[in-house]
Amino acid sequence: MPDTTQPSANRWPPQIKYIIGNEACERFSYYGIRSIMAGYITGQVVAGGLGQDKDRATEIIHMFVSANYFMPLLGAWLSDKLIGRYHTILWVSLVYCLGNGVLACSGLAGDVHGKMLCLATGLGLIALGSGGIKPCVSAFMGDQFKPEQSHLLQKAYGAFYWSINFGSFFSFLVIPWIKDESGYAIAFGVPGVLMALATLIFWLGTKYYTRKPTNRELKHAGFFKVFWHAFQNADEFKATALLNIFTTIGLPVVAVVLMATLSFTTLNDAANQILGWSALVAIGLWYLLVVVLSVLRKMELPDAFWAKAAPRHDEKEIASARSFTPILFMFAFVPIFWTLFDQTNSTWVLQGQQMVTFKFGETYLIKLLLPNWSVVAIGSGILLQLVFSILLFRRFSSRTVPSISAGFQILFVVISLIVSSLFTWFMFYLPKVDIGAEQMQSMNPLIVMGLVPLLTLLVYPRIGRFAAPLKRMSCGMFLAGGSYLVVAALQQRIEHGAHLCVLWQTVPYLVLTTAEVLFSTTGLEFAFREAAADLKSTIVSFFLLTTTVGDLFVVTVTKLFGAGSHEASVSTGRFMQYAGMTFVVAVLFSLVAAFYQYHDKAAAQGK
Repeated sequence: MPDTTQPSANRWPPQIKYIIGNEACERFSYYGIRSIMAGYITGQVVAGGLGQDKDRATEIIHMFVSANYFMPLLGAWLSDKLIGRYHTILWVSLVYCLGNGVLACSGLAGDVHGKMLCLATGLGLIALGSGGIKPCVSAFMGDQFKPEQSHLLQKAYGAFYWSINFGSFFSFLVIPWIKDESGYAIAFGVPGVLMALATLIFWLGTKYYTRKPTNRELKHAGFFKVFWHAFQNADEFKATALLNIFTTIGLPVVAVVLMATLSFTTLNDAANQILGWSALVAIGLWYLLVVVLSVLRKMELPDAFWAKAAPRHDEKEIASARSFTPILFMFAFVPIFWTLFDQTNSTWVLQGQQMVTFKFGETYLIKLLLPNWSVVAIGSGILLQLVFSILLFRRFSSRTVPSISAGFQILFVVISLIVSSLFTWFMFYLPKVDIGAEQMQSMNPLIVMGLVPLLTLLVYPRIGRFAAPLKRMSCGMFLAGGSYLVVAALQQRIEHGAHLCVLWQTVPYLVLTTAEVLFSTTGLEFAFREAAADLKSTIVSFFLLTTTVGDLFVVTVTKLFGAGSHEASVSTGRFMQYAGMTFVVAVLFSLVAAFYQYHDKAAAQGK
C-alpha cells in the first residue's frame, strides 16, 4: 500500500527550533544562577560573598525554589484565562530579564545589607518570570503540532527535555568558572545575557506560531464549577465530597500557608516552633486521610454525586471533573522527592565545599599527554565533527526516514560546528579545569542525558506492566531515600576527619538522578495521561506546585530542628532524617498507588 501521508506530517513545524532554543538558553540562565547561589550566600564578604551561615543559605535557596514553583499557578491562570500562552511567555520573560539585571547589579550595592536587598529583589523577579512561563512553554510546543503530526510529539518532547539538560549541564560548568575568574557580578550577568537571548529567540518565531484560544474563549467549565453544581443538588454524599476536598485541597493549603509564614517572616523561636509543629501536624493529618480514603476506595466520588451536575454540564465536563481529585491523592506524596532533589543545589554543594577539589591537570593520563596537548585538543574536536558528519550523512541519505528541509540540514551543520568548536576550546583548558562543589552539580544533567534514552528505549519496553507510571515513581522514591543514605555516609566520614575527593558525590548523584528519571519525568507523564484534555494545564501546575511544598518543607525542618548551631543542615543526622522520612512516604505512596484506578488503561499496562 503506498504511503499517503503528507510530507509535512513527517516534519517538525519550523517554529519548534525557536521554542527548543529558547528553553535551552532559559535553563542555562536559571541553573547558572542556582549553581553559585550557595557559595555566594555563604562566601566571605571580602571575597564578594554575603557571609551568611549554612542554615540561612539553605533557607534562602529553598524559599527561592518554592516561590519559583508556586508561580506556575499564576502563569497557568494568565495563559488559560486572559492572554494566552504566547503573550504570557513573552511578557513574563521580560520580567525574568529584569530580575537577572537586578541580581547582576548586586555588586554595586556596597555593603552586605544592600546586596541582600538586591538578592531578594532579583530572585523574586526571577521566580515570577521563570515560574510564570514554566507551565506554558511545553504546552505551547504541543500546540504547534497538527493532529496528523501527533506521532512526532514523543521525539519533540524528548528533544525539549534534552535541551533542558543540555543548558543546565553547561551552566553548572561555565558559571562557576566565570565566578572564579571574574567574580560574582559577571557570573550573575552572563545568565542575564542568556535569558535576553532566550527571549529574542522566542520572539523571532512569532510569525510562525500557532496560537490556541484560551479556555475563557472556549467557555470550558473547570473542576470547581462542576463540583459546586453537583454539591448544590446532591441529596447524599455531601459529607464525603467535603472530606474529599478537605483532603486534597484544604489540608495542603493549610500546610503551605503555615510553612510559607514560617519561611518568609522573621519571628521569635517560640512562634517558629508553634508554626513549624502546626505545619507538621497538618501534613501528618493530610497523609493519614489520603491513606484511609484510598484504602476505603473513596478517592473518586461516586456516580450518584456527579450525576447531579448533569443538568448544567455535559458528560465530557463531568468526566473531566471527576478525574481531578484522584490525581491529587497521588500528588500528595510527591513533595518529599523535591525536598531531597532540590538540596543538590544547597546542602550537597555545602557538603562538597568540605571535600577535596578534583584537578584534571594532576591525573596521570593528562600529565603524560601534556607536552602534546594542543594536538590532543584539536584532534578531539576534529573527531567529534567527524562523528557529526557521519550521523549527518546517514540521516539525510536514508530512504527509510522522512526527508528534512535544506534549512534544517544547514542548521544541523552550523550547530555541529559550534559544538565541536566549543568542545575543542574546552579540551584546551581541560588541564586547568578543577571540579569542585559547584561544578559537581553538572553531574545531574550529564547522567540524565544518558539515562533517559537508556530507560525509555531499552528498559521500559522489556518490563511490561512493571513500567506502569506509579510503579516507576514508587521505585524512584525508594532510590531517592537511598541516595541520602550515601550522602549521610560521606558526611560521617568528613565529620571524622577524612579528606574525601568531591568526585565521591558521583555515587549519590547517580542514585538520585536515576530516581529523578523514574519519578519526576514519569510524574509529568502520569499527569498528562491521566488528566482530562481541558485540565492538563491545571494538573501540570499542581504537579509543579508540589516542588513548592517540598522546598518549604526543607525550610521548615531547618528552622524547626536547627539545634542552635546554624550548621545542622549539613550533618549526618539531618541527612539520615530526610532518608528515613522518604522511606516512610515511599511505603505510603506504594500503598495508595495499589488502590488507584487508571483512566488510561494502556498506562496501567506499562505501555
